[in-house]
Amino acid sequence: MRFFFITTDHLESKIWFRDKSDYVVGMNYVAVISFAKKIKVITFILMSNHVHFLLQCTKEEAREFISAFKALYGKYYCQKYGTKRFMCRNKIDIREITFENEALERVVAYIQMNSVAARISLEAGGYKWGTGACFFNDNRPLGKRLGDFSRRSQIRLLKSNVKLPQDWRISEDGYVLPESYVCIEFVQRLFKTPSRMMYFLHNSSKAKLVLGKVAPSFKDEIVLEVAKDLCRTLYFKKTFTYLTEEELTDLVKQLSRRLSADAHQICRVLGLSYVEVTRLLDRV
Repeated sequence: MRFFFITTDHLESKIWFRDKSDYVVGMNYVAVISFAKKIKVITFILMSNHVHFLLQCTKEEAREFISAFKALYGKYYCQKYGTKRFMCRNKIDIREITFENEALERVVAYIQMNSVAARISLEAGGYKWGTGACFFNDNRPLGKRLGDFSRRSQIRLLKSNVKLPQDWRISEDGYVLPESYVCIEFVQRLFKTPSRMMYFLHNSSKAKLVLGKVAPSFKDEIVLEVAKDLCRTLYFKKTFTYLTEEELTDLVKQLSRRLSADAHQICRVLGLSYVEVTRLLDRV
């Protein structure tokens, strides 16, 4: 039994998922690829500018999994937003995780706490784009059976011709619920009790990033929508690319002041370099 932890680079000036529909597509591709390649998913999370997976498989299968995910989602992204080779520029890291020194528990906790560290949810279970609410939870969403949808509707919903098990459940948002295919019982046996899992969550390196920070910040997709609205209403411009230096400076400072967006988040949302954003923030 081998486990591999997959992580992608945090894109500095781009985001993978710009809105809810992007996350839905990403969630469905995780389900499709895991079933098609017969790879067991232990836990995962989709963040705005990176993803994490913990899989039970061989290293080659782990590489195939993330390559397939980048290929499928990259094709969707490029068609929707008119970009080229977006995913090709995103590097990946794959490393084997063992049971020694509770390493497996620590990786699960690390993945689960990403949304908390990013201050977009107060707890792991409050983030739905991953396995946050899957474990030790008696109130998991039931959803609808995939088999209740016509074959044509399934293909349109999943954006794939792969026929998934018809008893898998679909959320009200339109994605396959991770509970349908994630190894929930394995993870719960690994941690043994909810309190032990909570201990690892609260003591993960991700949790330590938010000590003293109580209020969650805004998600990238919300900041992006606010930025677009400000472009239209304040500067009467269609996109950020048409803003003057003064207008762009004002926009960056507006996002920082109104939404508490830091330089890294503004980089991702506006597609600017870190040096450029910090220069604008410091501009008098």
